[in-house]
Amino acid sequence: MKINTVLILGAGFGKRLNPLTLETPKPLLKLNDITMLENCINVIIKLGIKKIVLNTFYFSEQIFDFIRNKNFLIDIEIVKDGEEILNTGGGILNMMNHTRDNNFLVFNPDTLWNKNYVDEINKMQRFYFLNKLNNILLVAKKELSFDKNLNGDFKLKNNKLKKDNNNDFIYIGCQILNKDLFKSRKVSNFPISEIWNELLNKDNLNAFESSNKFYHLTNLEIFRKLEGF
Repeated sequence: MKINTVLILGAGFGKRLNPLTLETPKPLLKLNDITMLENCINVIIKLGIKKIVLNTFYFSEQIFDFIRNKNFLIDIEIVKDGEEILNTGGGILNMMNHTRDNNFLVFNPDTLWNKNYVDEINKMQRFYFLNKLNNILLVAKKELSFDKNLNGDFKLKNNKLKKDNNNDFIYIGCQILNKDLFKSRKVSNFPISEIWNELLNKDNLNAFESSNKFYHLTNLEIFRKLEGF
């Protein structure tokens, strides 16, 4: 089995990157002369995915114009959050409702994705379907983060995630989710961490470990460092 649809979270305000994001949505910020969004889409194309659903809210017209002018070699549907921003969980559910698929790769374009992730993500997909999972998060050891101020999110053991006082793994912005995880939810403003916490309580939050160096657009300071990297 293989995932056919990727969801990209592109609706956020990017306040930690002000003043850059006062006139430009965060996914359209450029590093090495390429936007974060295009960088993400290029990796998705290398995965052989058939369709992307991208959500927008903040400066959505700029996102629409960018996608239209680029003519990417992949089907991209843009979905607006609505009158109010939906947060990550609500945004994911809203995008899921625009397709008949059940399993989705979900990307955060804040990560500086590159071709080295393609093999890892394909292996994560195989692990997901082989073990008949309904969720899996791509994580990396904290020391692999370019931003040394990032706190760990989880502990990892035997591909299962937990939380304690010494979380040494970071979620790096790619996950696979099954639509059934949201069956008790309505489209509203809620973070995806609420779904994760429900799974943690059942000892059922899964992970696949990445060995790549992790570059993430955390804030303006990190953006400036990455510009000269």
